[in-house]
Amino acid sequence: MQLPFLDREEERSRLERLFARREGSLGVLYGRRRCGKSRLLREALPQKSVINYVGDDREGTLQRASLAREIERVIPGFARVSYPDWDALLARFWNEAGPGVVLVLDEFGALVSAAKELPSLLQKHVDRESSRGIHIVLSGSSQRMMQGLVLDRTAPLFGRAVEILKVAPLLAGWIQPALRLRDPIEAVRAFSVWGGVPRYWELAAELPDLETAMERLALSPLGVLYDEPTKLLLDDTRDTAQAASLLSLIGQGCHRLSEIAGRLEKPATSLSRPLQRLIELNLIRREVPFGVSPRSAKRTRYQIADPFLRFWFRFVEPNRSRLEAGRLTAVSRDMKRDFSHHVSGVWEDLARESVPRFDIFGQRFGPANRWWGAGVDHKPLELDVVAESEDGKSLLLGEVEWAEEIDAVRLVAELRRKAENVPFQEGRDVRLALWTKRAARVARDVKVVTPRQLLDVLR
Repeated sequence: MQLPFLDREEERSRLERLFARREGSLGVLYGRRRCGKSRLLREALPQKSVINYVGDDREGTLQRASLAREIERVIPGFARVSYPDWDALLARFWNEAGPGVVLVLDEFGALVSAAKELPSLLQKHVDRESSRGIHIVLSGSSQRMMQGLVLDRTAPLFGRAVEILKVAPLLAGWIQPALRLRDPIEAVRAFSVWGGVPRYWELAAELPDLETAMERLALSPLGVLYDEPTKLLLDDTRDTAQAASLLSLIGQGCHRLSEIAGRLEKPATSLSRPLQRLIELNLIRREVPFGVSPRSAKRTRYQIADPFLRFWFRFVEPNRSRLEAGRLTAVSRDMKRDFSHHVSGVWEDLARESVPRFDIFGQRFGPANRWWGAGVDHKPLELDVVAESEDGKSLLLGEVEWAEEIDAVRLVAELRRKAENVPFQEGRDVRLALWTKRAARVARDVKVVTPRQLLDVLR
């Protein structure tokens, strides 16, 4: 089931301007698999004179023949001869293609793996023949490879691209119209599983409800997404076993570097680079308390950033032996008992993400963090949401709850007590907020954010 085209208007507009240029151009799209790069291109590409080729792992001779057949759709007779190398094929293409022709090389990383000379050859033609009005688009799911081919200062194509677009997962607010969910609470629950990946949404939309979709797509060994994390890591990491081990431990509750290193029986210093790589890929997130320098290693915690990976490493990976032994019903039953706790963690992330998008008591606030440490009374203290106003004069303190029923009076009283005990609030106006599953009646000086309000701003 294909979903309607959602968001991406700025990206589409940039690509359309690229293709409208009289001079030739180079554009680059990259981002994790299934995030909609191909769909974005289809929406933005002109209706004619488009050559769309998807690279693969075959030998260069076979790939050149396949590409020549695609080019023949625009340049008659192009595939009637064989091309001994990529230079011969590209030279003829640039010589015979007319102005406005668009050549899309999708999964460009796979092409380069089989033909290391391709970036240099493309650079030569892009530099020499821009006046011919030919547009090249390079697209790929391997973020590591695409960044190295285009953003590395030593790469042949560095500085040549007119547009470099990273296609990221969609914001949470788009899942409700995508899956046609009337209840915003159900939309948050769905997002906690599928995250912002449009292809996951399409797969889920074909099934009657979230529980069925989780079982058939992710828990079942025959499911399309059962091995999805392995594929993601193969795209972008050299040592997939180590990356999977790190994600597994973080998913099971090891959030400190010392804990992770201890479980792996490795020195903590050896894990800095692989953890940083997972951060760069937006698969995990490094957290420090609000107001603490990001360089502080002692107070750092690691979390899985992607909702689907968090779900998978919590419910699928620890149960693979049972699932492959046919115990899906038992695993699903266990998952349902703990699922609300999983959703609450994602709801907390969404609460912090929403803060800069809200007007809270007539003020705008910057990015929100958690905070943990010793309060004024020297006892341990934690806050789910802390943010500073844009003018630096106010502080937003918030608590996040994902429960069917809450004691709002008690929750607000607890938040006020915490606010008085926070060591860095002196001299600033303190604003209070709650993020709750259901609407709650509270004092006027406390803002309450429900799933409906949150999803509205996260678009």
